[in-house]
Amino acid sequence: MLWESQIPINQVFELRCRSITYFGVGAINKFYDIAKDLKENRGITRVILVTGKSSYKKCGAWDVVKPALEEYGIEYVHYDKVGPNPTVDMIDEATQLGKEFGAQAVIGIGGGSPIDSAKSVAILLEYTDKTARDLYELKFTPTKAKPIIAVNTTHGTGTEVDRFAVASIPEKEYKPAIAYDCIYPLYSIDDPALMTKLPADQTRYVTIDALNHITEAATTKVASPYSILLAQETARLIFDYLPEALSHPDNLQARYYLLYASAIAGISFDNGLLHFTHALEHPLSAVKPELPHGLGLAILLPAVIKHIYPATARILAEVYRPLVPEAKGVPGEAELVAKKVEEWLFNIGITEKLTDVGFTEEDVDKLTELAMTTPSLDLLLSLAPIEATRETVAAIYRDSLYPLSK
Repeated sequence: MLWESQIPINQVFELRCRSITYFGVGAINKFYDIAKDLKENRGITRVILVTGKSSYKKCGAWDVVKPALEEYGIEYVHYDKVGPNPTVDMIDEATQLGKEFGAQAVIGIGGGSPIDSAKSVAILLEYTDKTARDLYELKFTPTKAKPIIAVNTTHGTGTEVDRFAVASIPEKEYKPAIAYDCIYPLYSIDDPALMTKLPADQTRYVTIDALNHITEAATTKVASPYSILLAQETARLIFDYLPEALSHPDNLQARYYLLYASAIAGISFDNGLLHFTHALEHPLSAVKPELPHGLGLAILLPAVIKHIYPATARILAEVYRPLVPEAKGVPGEAELVAKKVEEWLFNIGITEKLTDVGFTEEDVDKLTELAMTTPSLDLLLSLAPIEATRETVAAIYRDSLYPLSK
């Protein structure tokens, strides 16, 4: 479509869902308005910042957030130890820091890991007798949290517009997800200019996260016309703009539309929820925390499509039409579409399968057990469009050990 070039990408608009998201090039400057609202309308004078070690500075967000907080006299403490697959221990450390400081709100700056951690901290600052393990083992159901402000720096997770968060419990090799209305961010910022320094691999991985969100959200048992509509547009934008962002990382229009795709994918799965790919990826990055979430999803995606396509052929044929225009939406083309998706992944530079990242046939039983027993993943599996038996889960893992075309 040619209309995208007619949109002024420097014109910041408000993407209103349950959160208010300031979206567009220059949106980071809206943080001054957010700081003003926190101080003058909400009486918030102390906050905790939750970030990774350095990306919050490298992307340029800190150059605005720090002076805005100072201008409005908002004091802060800073937890900057969130890793790529955050753990409950990191969340407990950050919460303790926030408690001691008397933080009245939580600001997460980064991708999914810092923002998910910020959401978790916001809950635990209200439930001071609980721990992050209690939260992620689903031992209580929170209904309140401190206000959350999300400054998003990747175009993948959609966490800035939804009610989800994820963390790992290392000793159990669990990586559960939580979803509560109280952790919709109060405000979010989606500024494509913060993403031009994303390394090529991270650009790939975060975008594949968004593609998986909509593949699942369009095909769960609770999928709706809304989640499917957003899925179609997300896929179109990713197939159009990811190659351009990889070739020209500074292209703000490409980053803008990948970020928009990520946001509407977040809204899509906030409505349609998720199933196999995320439920099966969480054990992968729980067992191997160094494995990027998006890479794990990319490895699993073709096999998931192969298995669910017969039950969802008409929907997936429409979602993947930009990539597989010849698809007719009939069950017998499952293998064709799955292989086309795998071929596309290889073409954009994601060539790994499970054997390439350290898993073998001997790991399938353990991974299957984790997928079936990790808290919260049973809900995702129950929403799959085909019955999520142990045999099906194991078959998806096995089909992901090597390329489908092998």
